[in-house]
Amino acid sequence: MATEIVLNPDKEYEIVDGRPQEKEMGGARHGGVGTRLIVRLGAHVEAEGLGSVYGPDTTFRIGRNERLPDVSFVAAARIPPEGEPEGPWPIAPDLAIEIISPNDLYEAVLGKVYEYLGAGVRQVWVISPEKQAVTIYKTPTEVVVLEAKDHLTGGDAVPGFRCPVAELFRFPSPR
Repeated sequence: MATEIVLNPDKEYEIVDGRPQEKEMGGARHGGVGTRLIVRLGAHVEAEGLGSVYGPDTTFRIGRNERLPDVSFVAAARIPPEGEPEGPWPIAPDLAIEIISPNDLYEAVLGKVYEYLGAGVRQVWVISPEKQAVTIYKTPTEVVVLEAKDHLTGGDAVPGFRCPVAELFRFPSPR
């Protein structure tokens, strides 16, 4: 007799090896970093007509798995004429961004990076709010680490995008 898995509707799940795996929510700092990046990346992508930027509730089929990158980008040339799908994207994004949550394990995050790259993602950015750093993976061995003093650029994944890394970690202050 098969055991039915009951999922909590208030949680987000990725499908990994055919099983639901709860995606830990990262908290306010995690959400703030993601939102600041979505605002900046989205404004650039829209102004240049490059494609679409997605938030953490967009699912992508990555091989046998369904993943929810914290931020992602799909180039306009890859969006079908009928537009965005109702359900999960059946393709990998051009850019997948993971923001490290306090409970994330290094091996799990690195596993996602390799999974994304193996599925054809052009770049993977791993953002560490704690270290205020962005690690850019173009391949498993072509890796660049940026600190707060550096500028994040979109390279060939998101042409023309440029943002000071420090802006991603700047939180609002009273005027």
